[in-house]
Amino acid sequence: MAEIVERHDPYEEPDWTEYERLCISIINQQVSTASAAAIRERVFDVLGGEVTPETVLAADEDALYEAGLSRSKIEYVRNAAEAFRANDYTRSGLADHTNEEVIDVLTEIKGIGDWTARMYLLFVLERPDILPLGDLAVRRGIENLYADDGEELTRAEMREIAETWRPHRSVATRYIWAEYEAE
Repeated sequence: MAEIVERHDPYEEPDWTEYERLCISIINQQVSTASAAAIRERVFDVLGGEVTPETVLAADEDALYEAGLSRSKIEYVRNAAEAFRANDYTRSGLADHTNEEVIDVLTEIKGIGDWTARMYLLFVLERPDILPLGDLAVRRGIENLYADDGEELTRAEMREIAETWRPHRSVATRYIWAEYEAE
């Protein structure tokens, strides 16, 4: 782990708004990192670089589809837009919520599942101790660092490895992502 911290320090993400980052997580659902990045770029271009609930709701559905969003993901980003217009899902609006409460609130939005809610906890709310083992890149990254020559680790084994990172598993997760995406 020390080696990847050295290679990727400091780990930083662009300064996306809460809604932008949620849209990115929706785009990233069940696609490769490279595909997600290409789709994100095209979708953001369709929206003129301004990704807000208003621009998403006003956007032409066919243009979003042609940019690479499936019909279901178009519905999901629009569901999230409606939810953001009706509720305060910002950092300050969710500051007093526990991680489980945030997951419960977000997963009430059709198209937002456990994985997307955990990405929100990690990247938007910057909660310090999130270990999203539902994410393939995180699991593969842990295996690349800790498994013997291509061996698959169970999630229980990964949780055990990550115990030493507690209460800063989010930081470790970000570095694992950086290393995995650099490969």
